[in-house]
Amino acid sequence: MNASRFYLRGEFPVAPSSGANWMNTIGNVGSPYGSNIIEVSGEVANQYKYVAQFEGPVQGQSWTVVIWNNMGPDGSLGGWYGKACRTFPLAPGQFRYLAFDENSQGGWAMAPGNSIPIDSNGAYASTWGEFDFGSSISLGWSRFDVSAIAAQNAGLEVQGMKICDVITHICSSITRNAGFVHNAYTNTLVDDRDIGGKLAPGPARLSVTVDYDTQN
Repeated sequence: MNASRFYLRGEFPVAPSSGANWMNTIGNVGSPYGSNIIEVSGEVANQYKYVAQFEGPVQGQSWTVVIWNNMGPDGSLGGWYGKACRTFPLAPGQFRYLAFDENSQGGWAMAPGNSIPIDSNGAYASTWGEFDFGSSISLGWSRFDVSAIAAQNAGLEVQGMKICDVITHICSSITRNAGFVHNAYTNTLVDDRDIGGKLAPGPARLSVTVDYDTQN
């Protein structure tokens, strides 16, 4: 185990090395593909370096969550085109925990019911959460944000989502139908590179709230 990288390193298979630009190179997609993202129990979640806790809606029906790597299984950019490597339901009041390996880049989308809306090109078109954990080209820094761009560009509903790093208390959030936007992307802010959370090298503990609709 390499304690400087992972607290339970043996859970993750060795991954391929990354290139010069995380948006245009493979990064860490796991070997086999998708094994860089694993579900863990709440009892051991704090033993991993990069963890996201997903909290289900307060009430109503269960939601579906999909998580993808930016690079798809064929090695091309576009994991968000229906190529999720993790899919799971999230019931009201339920918590689920996902751990991410070093240098993993990708996103998640969520929607009520059993599926995620897609646009005319087959891309996930609900509200996204985007992540970059322990980036090799950014000297170990991590980033995250909430984005309504895909849903808005497709003319579809914007679901509420809030992501906070519980260590730094940095948050990115959008309420239902983009009624209130905090430190998050909309289709009018596509080119703004200063949005979202930027975390110094070290552990990242993200709390993800589904169906977020509170202005705080």
